[in-house]
Amino acid sequence: MSYTKGKLWPCNPSTTRGASTKLSASGSKIVYTNGTTVVDPAGNSTYSGHIQPTTVARFSPSGYYCASGDVTGTVRIWDTVGADNILKNEVKLGFKINDLEWDGESKRIITVGDGKNSLGAVFTFDTGNSAGEILGHSKAINAVSIRHQRPFRAVTASDDTQIGFFQGTPYKYVKTIKSHSRFVQDVRYAPSGDFFASAGADGRVFLYDGKEGELVAELTEGAHASTVMACSWSADSKSLVTSSTDCTVKLWDVETRKIVNTWTVGSDISSQQVGNTWAKDDIVSLSLSGDLNVFDRRDTGRPHQIIYGAQRGITAFTVAPSGTLYAGAYDGRVVSFSDNGAEAIHGDGHTSQVTALAVSDTKVFSTGFDDCVREIDAGAFTSTATGTNGQPKGAACDADVVYVITSKGLECIKGGKAVSKLSLGYGPSAVAASSKIIAVGAEDQKVYLFEKAAEPKQVGKLESNKGTVTALAFSPDGALLAAGDSTGRIVLYDVEKKEVKTSRWTFHSARISSIAWTADGKHAASGSLDTHVYIWSVEKPMRNIAIKNAGAGGISGVAWVGTNVVASAGADGCVRTWEIKFHE
Repeated sequence: MSYTKGKLWPCNPSTTRGASTKLSASGSKIVYTNGTTVVDPAGNSTYSGHIQPTTVARFSPSGYYCASGDVTGTVRIWDTVGADNILKNEVKLGFKINDLEWDGESKRIITVGDGKNSLGAVFTFDTGNSAGEILGHSKAINAVSIRHQRPFRAVTASDDTQIGFFQGTPYKYVKTIKSHSRFVQDVRYAPSGDFFASAGADGRVFLYDGKEGELVAELTEGAHASTVMACSWSADSKSLVTSSTDCTVKLWDVETRKIVNTWTVGSDISSQQVGNTWAKDDIVSLSLSGDLNVFDRRDTGRPHQIIYGAQRGITAFTVAPSGTLYAGAYDGRVVSFSDNGAEAIHGDGHTSQVTALAVSDTKVFSTGFDDCVREIDAGAFTSTATGTNGQPKGAACDADVVYVITSKGLECIKGGKAVSKLSLGYGPSAVAASSKIIAVGAEDQKVYLFEKAAEPKQVGKLESNKGTVTALAFSPDGALLAAGDSTGRIVLYDVEKKEVKTSRWTFHSARISSIAWTADGKHAASGSLDTHVYIWSVEKPMRNIAIKNAGAGGISGVAWVGTNVVASAGADGCVRTWEIKFHE
């Protein structure tokens, strides 16, 4: 048995209200960060070499390397060619990285940010040796850009309302430019090097001469009504796009200094635009919600595409009979994934962490820390919402009945109403349902079996687990029950005999979060906090497939899509598929 890597549905960029989020592109490829992960959607890959949350990543002009920085001041330069992402160099700078930029020769990197003793640094990417100094600012530096033609120039944008102008190499401070009256959020050089632009919290956008740093013009016609978070140049240096917290994206003609197009994304806080870049001829602007809005420069109106994804860690995961995957996240968002892409589930959803997802033939049910069970139908939350008498910890579904374990017991919900509530004398921690039996895993390391009825009746107890039971799954025919626990061990039980069929599924090293069966009941997949996914065989218990490091931060859910494709989701907000080869 073996596996091959399949599709990646990436997380969306992380955002912070009131702060600019840096997006970077190389041709049609975009790179951005979320948590400790650097995401390259076009390359179907992620990079997880950072230990602390990342803040910015940019491809080198050559395209062979990517540099990424994090909140601790660590910059990692890694190879983009090949699946191994070999580390070229790591430089520790001692200040939070807000932005970084490569020079035109792909040799030097300027990093800027916020630190007690330093706000910026210049170094060679392969040795880490100093290649200049970043001086002249008194507050955090938000952005940096480098002229890629000789003579080299660099500019920085800061919270001190000023722009720093530098010449190189080595890079030396030349002067301070005082155009803005509030924080300067972004500054970018045109690819031609003739101009650079700045954008600030005063809602103003300025153009400057690329060689001397002299002010050329202010773009005033139809200016933004509030903070301009980002600006970005087209490849031909003739157009500039700006994104603002006024929820608009504006395209400017640099020669005439006039607006070519204005797009309004929305009107609420989540629609504030906090970052942008060009992906070849398309404009990509980032909403505070994490949605990536793709615009065609020739079209007016709304974006012609919106790229959805989880923005926080995925905490619940399931698959519908149609093969569509559903993921619920820490922030309450639910996203569906299919061959058509990712779609956000809109409507009156959860206001806090999604704790479980369960499916029937036609609907998806979700539970959350808002103590509520909600229905998802036709890609949206319905108006049906059922309150629970405690905080939901898990859910399972059989036909049209949802079985929810809460901090107080087991509840059976049908048609939006609780038809029974059973108090338990132990702390429930996992639940699963077959056509006849409800299984409840507990903190006392036992699995309790209940016969389905108007009032579920306990009919047995399984006691071979060695830790809190954290994941349960019945085989499709209901004959077997896989029970994973907090020690990383999975015990396979014969339900009718109430005996252990095998206790050899023991290769995980941390808490089991999810178990899923193949349709024929011959294999099961498991995901764990140890970041690994394992494929187990019922007939040959000692045979397994180990998908190591399947998701940074841990796996929270696994599900089978078809007969030989398993999907996994986890703390990094990404959903991945793996093609399993059972017979070789």
